[in-house]
Amino acid sequence: MNLPTSRLYMGLFVALSIASASAQKVKVGYDKSVDFKRYTSYTLAEPGSTPTRPMLYATVVGSIDHQLQSKGLTKTQKDGDLILIPAGGMEFGLNTPAGTPILGTYSASPPAIDATMWTGAGGSSGSAAMSVPEGTLMLNFIDRSANKVIWTGTVTVKLDMEKKQKSLDLVDKAIAKLLKEFPPEKK
Repeated sequence: MNLPTSRLYMGLFVALSIASASAQKVKVGYDKSVDFKRYTSYTLAEPGSTPTRPMLYATVVGSIDHQLQSKGLTKTQKDGDLILIPAGGMEFGLNTPAGTPILGTYSASPPAIDATMWTGAGGSSGSAAMSVPEGTLMLNFIDRSANKVIWTGTVTVKLDMEKKQKSLDLVDKAIAKLLKEFPPEKK
């Protein structure tokens, strides 16, 4: 069975061309002025189009939900404290606008990033299309009330689409590794 790709969510996790099949690279950045303890719920932004790889999409979303719920966050269908926007893809050269998925979720303008308070992985304005490397999952957490990006992370992993179950397991591990960094610990 050929598992289809969702341009928006497939990138949520997929593979980077690195030597080791299990190697995972994680980059995280966050707004250091934010008190992450105040967030108790999240809403997953709906994809702009129907996922073309539903099994992969379900694995990614299920893994994200599991990781966030184990941290005490509650998933809501709408109006969560945080809006989670997954992006990326398996297709070469995929370019996903970061602001697009959230527009349908809560009809707000693209989120802002306070560059003076940002640390870690570089963030970009939600209004511009970002280039997402092939095989990379990017997760952006938006403070819904402030409409501001407060945390972003990327993970890359090499997958073998011929070995679907092994690849799905690698995706799950990559998401766990990425979300181990959320919420950030105060230093």
